[in-house]
Amino acid sequence: HGLPEDLKKALESDSSALKKWEGITPLARNEWICWNITVKQADTRKKHIKRTITELKEGKRRPCCWIGCIHRPDKAISPSVQWVLDRQSKKG
Repeated sequence: HGLPEDLKKALESDSSALKKWEGITPLARNEWICWNITVKQADTRKKHIKRTITELKEGKRRPCCWIGCIHRPDKAISPSVQWVLDRQSKKG
């Protein structure tokens, strides 16, 4: 995923978080981005971005309890992730 403008601005406004961001792998950055862009509501996205900054500064390298990026074409979706996706689609 490309880095969305809102997350980019949040990272650039916090040098500590930006340093941590630059210190994680591209795959880990992709997980954070995916975690931020898959939410439906703008308010939830703002909360995710704020939490991303906080958790990066705390040393977390990936979002906690995240099922992983479902957009990766090089990796099959696991049965547990498929179960979560099925439940989400039934709610929607």
